Amino acid sequence: MNALVATNRNFKLAARLLGLDSKLEKSLLIPFREIKVECTIPKDDGTLASFVGFRVQHDNARGPMKGGIRYHPEVDPDEVNALAQLMTWKTAVANIPYGGAKGGIGCNPGDLSISELERLTRVFTQKIHDLIGIHTDVPAPDMGTGPQTMAWILDEYSKFHGYSPAVVTGKPTDLGGSLGRDAATGRGVLFATEALLNDHGKTICGQKFVIQGFGNVGSWAAQLIHEKGGKIVAVSDITGAIMNSKGIDIPSLLKHVKENKGVKGFHGGDSIDSKSILVEDCDILIPAALGGVINRENANEIKAKFIIEAANHPTDPEADEILSKKGVVILPDIYANSGGVTVSYFEWVQNIQGFMWDEEKVNNELKTYMNKGFKDVKEMCKTHNCDLRMGAFTLGVNRVARATVLRGWEA
Repeated sequence: MNALVATNRNFKLAARLLGLDSKLEKSLLIPFREIKVECTIPKDDGTLASFVGFRVQHDNARGPMKGGIRYHPEVDPDEVNALAQLMTWKTAVANIPYGGAKGGIGCNPGDLSISELERLTRVFTQKIHDLIGIHTDVPAPDMGTGPQTMAWILDEYSKFHGYSPAVVTGKPTDLGGSLGRDAATGRGVLFATEALLNDHGKTICGQKFVIQGFGNVGSWAAQLIHEKGGKIVAVSDITGAIMNSKGIDIPSLLKHVKENKGVKGFHGGDSIDSKSILVEDCDILIPAALGGVINRENANEIKAKFIIEAANHPTDPEADEILSKKGVVILPDIYANSGGVTVSYFEWVQNIQGFMWDEEKVNNELKTYMNKGFKDVKEMCKTHNCDLRMGAFTLGVNRVARATVLRGWEA
């Protein structure tokens, strides 16, 4: 099931639980604006190359639109659309004053030199600069982009609009980026996991974890869970998967990954098949890679009691049903991985005020937001007698619907 179909389905279920007016429901689904631009750049060898850039701005009822920009060969409009919509609900669940957006360029960043990536980013920014802005739409990094990409967007945007550090988040700290932003999504996953386990009378210490994906989110989550006494028994990334039932030495693994660009070949564990990682024996499974990895093919074999969705839509709706019958508790992505966008909000606030926080304040504020978010989701679960995913969706959709109605959507 593709991302858009799955997201629409969850939205419609939430709308039904909330008893939303059908016209309002339709209005909330349709994106505010979709942008598609042609980006042609000279390559280093002098030839011209053309790429297609997208930006889907889904909803701005609760504030400026917010969402990542990804550089990936498969940036298709459907997926960008689904992810923009997901951002609308995610910012509402986190209760930060934003709407949702998402964008990207269909390219393989690995095939482009640094100077080609810079030219591509600047051309893309030139094409969309009058449609983004501090109070309009605030981009952030995503797959295939990072702080350097944000620095180029900031610089190019500032040529048209004057110095505007708040136009993007996830910037290098030297250009107004926030301390703690790099670890934010992973740290949010830690706080979310603690809140869920606490609700079940458990703590992280001594629990067995499996983490699929060891990029920014997976590696930070692993490091922070390890520090709290969690036992990480298996980890995978694109290069391969490793397992150690006694618990992987995470600091050594991080060092290995840094030197070898992947977990493959790590001596502190046995190599296993990457496909089997999701069904390894553990208490808590954390998918932190791509979407759609837990589906009806493998859902029956999952042994974890809890799934923390660090990736975006890693679980298909069909798998959701199978897992809930088995009594597996799933902490949904729109809450579990909202640490990144929450600290992006803190970065934006700091830039607008021209007053930067220390890292301790960032982390404490994040913890407050994550804990409050979990309480709010649980309240909705009680009100509508539903699981955590529908609790989060009804919470997000309800907040956006209320803002839309208050602003006068029929006028």
